[in-house]
Amino acid sequence: MRKSWLLLILCIVVSTNHQLRFSLGSPSPIDHRYKYNVGDHVPLYVNKVGPLHNPSETYQYYDLPFCRPDNVEWKKETLGEVLNGDRLATASYELKFRVNKIGETLCEKTFNGDEVAKFRSAVANDFYFQMYYDDLPLWAFVGKIDDELKYYLFTHVQFDVLYNDNQIIEVHAFSHPHHVVDITQDNAISIRFTYSVLWNVTSAQFGTRMDRYSRASSLPTHQHIHWFSFINSLVIIVLLMGMLTLLFIRRLKNDMGRYSNGDEEEDKEVGWKYIHGDVFRYPQNLSLFSAFLGTGTQLLILVCCLFLLAFVGVLYPYSRGALYTSLVFIYMLASVFAGYATASFHKQFTESGWVTSVLLTGILYVGPLFVTVSILNTIAISYGATAALPFGTIIVIILVYTILAIPLLALGGQLGYRFGSEFQAPCATKRYPREIPPLAWYQKAPFQIFLTGFLPFSAIALELHQLYSSLWGYKIYTLPSILSAMFVILVMITAMLSIGLTYIQLSVEDHEWWWRSTMRGGSTAIFMFAYGIYFYAKSNMSGFLQLSFFIGYNACMCYAFFLILGTISFRASFIFVRHIYHAVKSE
Repeated sequence: MRKSWLLLILCIVVSTNHQLRFSLGSPSPIDHRYKYNVGDHVPLYVNKVGPLHNPSETYQYYDLPFCRPDNVEWKKETLGEVLNGDRLATASYELKFRVNKIGETLCEKTFNGDEVAKFRSAVANDFYFQMYYDDLPLWAFVGKIDDELKYYLFTHVQFDVLYNDNQIIEVHAFSHPHHVVDITQDNAISIRFTYSVLWNVTSAQFGTRMDRYSRASSLPTHQHIHWFSFINSLVIIVLLMGMLTLLFIRRLKNDMGRYSNGDEEEDKEVGWKYIHGDVFRYPQNLSLFSAFLGTGTQLLILVCCLFLLAFVGVLYPYSRGALYTSLVFIYMLASVFAGYATASFHKQFTESGWVTSVLLTGILYVGPLFVTVSILNTIAISYGATAALPFGTIIVIILVYTILAIPLLALGGQLGYRFGSEFQAPCATKRYPREIPPLAWYQKAPFQIFLTGFLPFSAIALELHQLYSSLWGYKIYTLPSILSAMFVILVMITAMLSIGLTYIQLSVEDHEWWWRSTMRGGSTAIFMFAYGIYFYAKSNMSGFLQLSFFIGYNACMCYAFFLILGTISFRASFIFVRHIYHAVKSE
């Protein structure tokens, strides 16, 4: 029976990996789908429209009364495309390979007052539209407002296409400013929509055709910002390493020397020695604590895998839905590591209750995420936005989570319980905990949590701004090397601060360091969320829909970093505490 379950899980994993590679793979230069002869039909899909400054507020292209074919065909989309809000449909435009067109009529249509009002509202909110031509994204604006506050609708779109041999390399869409119609009044009006297509040859190769979308991140100004942020973080690391070096070489070494020599008079100065019988008493709510570490481990693996995919070129700008597909499937596949980390840690302290810990791991992050997404999905449905997930997609995600993530989580739990070892504490734990003496304000949890949140945040603040500009704006982030280096720096700073403050906490005979260490590491996420609110206030985003999505998804992202950094902080402190108590003689 057990072998059949393992075989089933293995089949699911293999099929999922195959699907993941298929949906994420970037176009290959030798892919026949991207080679054409003169006059061949090249697919063009219209996608969505939305206000320029509200990236989450997008609507289907045909929600505006544009020209549409008699039978609109909707492109079959991947899971990632649906999660990204893409809704691709066929268009009336005919852009045949290497066939120039000038002033081609798209349609001539009479619009009533309500339809004119829709267009005017779109122009007033700086609506743009997005299309995909040969899987290359292109954008243009719906209309413009002049200095006299008159509203104009663009009626002509010019497509400039670059090709090399039999492949399309680059495409631009341009709403012509001289072909406009005044739509200031709600009067019925007849409008003739036209378009032009101009083809030009280029020497650029097909394999580099996505490079132009990343040029903005490679401009000198952006490069200087990235490098300044990187150097700022390195300076903070050097200062912290110097501080910890002084702390450990001068003080800890003396403490351990006194403890080893057994000098009772000098021993009284060594505060962390007196709590050796309490420091390894496992924390309250062990099941929740174990689930915290397991979920943090799972999310850490997810982040590392995303960096790896970005390095190998699987994730690139405007690879429709690749990021969301990666997030969903890697998170589910990483469930086995979450179950193992949870159960193995729980077993170190007690044989019973590990099942509860594994169950908590399955809902500790997914539970709040599901509630948040449900609320945001309801709001998106009320607005008619493409961010609303169809009911079928929701069912698919739940089914995949049920048949993939839950069995892998249970498998990881079983492996962790079976192969996990019992914790061998360097010191025996006393039956009753020692009373913690009164502490100064700077030795208490609030100040330490503030300090360990503020310092790492200050190291990543500039890079965090670039990341937010990419997530909630139109800057394209294509420097995974810098971002991954900043993440490593963040991990290092968090670990060093956690070790230093854990030692200070033990030195004042405060033995309740378990939960404190996770809160110290995770506090950086609180500063990240606060900065997100500041970023929103300074941006041009507006409206209840955009505000809801920004706060909701920013909270989910920051909560994930809270779990990741909290786990890293505890692991670093745990290794340190075991080391210093192993290195001295127990009384």
